[in-house]
Amino acid sequence: MKKYLNLFDLTQKVDYKTEILSGLTVALALVPEAVAFAFIAGLSPLTGLYAAFMMGLVTSIFGGRPGMISGATGAVAVVIVVLAKDHGVEYIFATVILAGLIQMAAGFLRLGKLIRLVPQPVIYGFVNGLAIIIFMSQLAQFKDPSGNWLSGTSLYILTGLVLLTMFIIWGLPKLTKVIPASLTAILVVFGLVFFLGIDTKTVGDMASIQGGFPPFHIPGVPFTFETLQIIFPFAAIVAGVGLIESLLTLNIVDEITETRGRGNKEAVAQGAANILSGVFSGMGGCAMIGQSLINVSNGARARLSGIVAAVMLLVFVMFGSGLIEKVPIAALTGLMIMVAIGTFEWASFKTFTKMPKSDIFVMVMVTLVTVVLHNLALAVIIGVIISALVFAWDNAKRIRARKYFDEAGVKHYEIYGPLFFGSITAFNEKFDVLNDPEEVIIDFAESRVVDMSAIEALNKITERYHRVGKKIHLKHLSADCKKLLKNAEEIIDVNVLEDPTYKIVVDKV
Repeated sequence: MKKYLNLFDLTQKVDYKTEILSGLTVALALVPEAVAFAFIAGLSPLTGLYAAFMMGLVTSIFGGRPGMISGATGAVAVVIVVLAKDHGVEYIFATVILAGLIQMAAGFLRLGKLIRLVPQPVIYGFVNGLAIIIFMSQLAQFKDPSGNWLSGTSLYILTGLVLLTMFIIWGLPKLTKVIPASLTAILVVFGLVFFLGIDTKTVGDMASIQGGFPPFHIPGVPFTFETLQIIFPFAAIVAGVGLIESLLTLNIVDEITETRGRGNKEAVAQGAANILSGVFSGMGGCAMIGQSLINVSNGARARLSGIVAAVMLLVFVMFGSGLIEKVPIAALTGLMIMVAIGTFEWASFKTFTKMPKSDIFVMVMVTLVTVVLHNLALAVIIGVIISALVFAWDNAKRIRARKYFDEAGVKHYEIYGPLFFGSITAFNEKFDVLNDPEEVIIDFAESRVVDMSAIEALNKITERYHRVGKKIHLKHLSADCKKLLKNAEEIIDVNVLEDPTYKIVVDKV
């Protein structure tokens, strides 16, 4: 039964049953992930679970992307592991709070729009790398506590249950979509293991998840400049990683749901969630693409599913730990493998023969950096830098000049392509100063002066003509080019004049 839900600033049609069942499924999937990421950071399981609860609840209510799930993440865990080892958990809490303040500042300054600078090949590489990481992380479940691969009956049972989970998730939607396939798969495998007494790994074999409500706790660190020097570098990285991963996840969910989230609002919500996570004994986190895809693939589109997931996770910790600890790891492993398969952009293979080689290189590079270093933020930054350099190089080669003489013997240079730092060398080579006539016009109708390097190039070309006693006009400069020149008039000695036939910039006499 579908009704209307008005929750804070969101008014949209909500299928309550789908939202609640999807939230329950996500909560089950969050448990082993939060525990595993806490272990990666060298912290107690409850630190990860409390972070998942606080991050999920706050961002679901106040975030800019309904249906997106946040929690404790591996990207954050990898950043803080050294800090946890060298200084202890109290410094982790302080770092998370400071990271939250940085994220909120980024949101208030409306820096979320910078995600537009991430090209599509980088997003493809990011998503594919993340899918591979999700898949590879599940391979650890096929090892015993000593790190050796399972064999014999244990391996066959685990593999069979994983394949059964995957088959249900794949096949059930072809028959009915009344209940989420992922939740059905978990319940079926749980029932088989419980009632048939099958001996296989469960959530409880990882760690106990029993606990109470997250305790309010001011970090026990000295409030000194020395402490700030220790935590600030980690906080800045955590904030950057969190924002990049969250905003990219937001974009991916936008594409799937064909709706549009609000990046700046999400940044503020992520920051507030991290601040509360730090004061309620959590390790912090950001958006989780795996759980977000589970949620939207189940049909959840509103905030309710995320709220249910966070609340149910806390219920598991406080009241249902005994039951949740009996959930087979195989069911959750199968679920996450299906998430990895669904996350991977298989369509990117089709682009190999159609995309420019530079884009293919960027996509592969981002994928490799993501997989090898497990550093999503670094992978995206590297991809953006390479894409920007390739773009600059390509545009630098596009500038050209059409030359002709008019009836009065004036030589015209019609410039095509942008004039910027990468193209100024080619621009300067277009002119024959010594052999040109007494008057020259450079026409920018099909060009644009982009940056300070371009202004300096104009300055030098006018100086070259002046030295040989020749007159030069700069014709058809756009309004933004004139503004740039006006702001830099101390650098280049030109003046904007209004001409009856066209607007020109000429040297002062």
